[in-house]
Amino acid sequence: MSGRWQYKVVEYKPTLMGGVKPEEMQAELDKLGATGWELVSLTPTMPLNHLVAVLKREG
Repeated sequence: MSGRWQYKVVEYKPTLMGGVKPEEMQAELDKLGATGWELVSLTPTMPLNHLVAVLKREG
């Protein structure tokens, strides 16, 4: 382990009905978690109602 971190930013956009589909988001986060990524934060953005996820893993 190098002790250095890699970061990934993922943007989740709302559907036409205005929300983010939790099941799609969970599936993607599960895939990322299986490859070593850990969710650090999940932040809503305004005014677009997107969600921005920041993940990290040791690089």
